[in-house]
This record gives sequence, structure tokens and C-alpha cells, in this order.
Amino acid sequence: QVQVVESGGGLVQSGGSLRLSCAASGRTSGRTFSSLGVAWFRQAPGKTREFVAAMSWNAGTTLYADSVKGRFAISRDNANNKAYLQMDTLRPEDTAVYYCNTDFIRGGLTDFEERQNEYVYWGQGTQVTVSS
Repeated sequence: QVQVVESGGGLVQSGGSLRLSCAASGRTSGRTFSSLGVAWFRQAPGKTREFVAAMSWNAGTTLYADSVKGRFAISRDNANNKAYLQMDTLRPEDTAVYYCNTDFIRGGLTDFEERQNEYVYWGQGTQVTVSS
């Protein structure tokens, strides 16, 4: 199982920016981070976890939730087994614990949305709080 450690969260005012990091290690079914898709999810208080953004193993394709499109940008550094989520123009409704996860994607990146409830492993997440 690829393990992840999320970091970079914090308290920011509405309109501000944060950059989250996801450091990965280990293998999933023999595959390392550089051959796996990566995605970010978030869970706000009292709400279910939701998909935020995903990127293919080679950074060739991305997918964003409508709520963050145009404000957030996912990226990855396969040489250093890291993924990032640049979050700009933050809003109070972006307040949540943010998680990253990896998966071997056979179809499209929508697999992350469809399969998120199947994932047994999750990191500890990083808290993002946006004040109004």
C-alpha cells in the first residue's frame, strides 16, 4: 500500500492561497507512486468526503470538481514522489480536512470519484480553514 502524508494546511482569509503537499512512499500491487494516479479529496465538518481533483500518472490529464475548477491546480513530481494542490481564491466553503490518495487507474480519472468509498487506506489529512 502506498502511504501518504499530507501537509501544508492552515488558517487563511477568504481570497487567500495555500499549497498542499502529499508525500508518498511504498507500493500498491507492486506499483510505485510514479505509475499511479493521484487525487485530492476533502471532508468538511458534518459532511461526507468529496472528490476535489485528480491527475494521471504521467500528469497528462487532470480532473477537477466543479466547485474548485479555475481556482485549484493539481500537480505532481514523480522524481520525488510528491503531489501538490495549489489552492487560490479560497472561500469559507473550502474549509475541510484535505486528503490525498493514489490508485492504479484503468479507465478515466473519474474512477477516483467512483471508487473513493472503496479505499481502505487514508492518510491523516491536513486541515484547511478559510475565514470570512
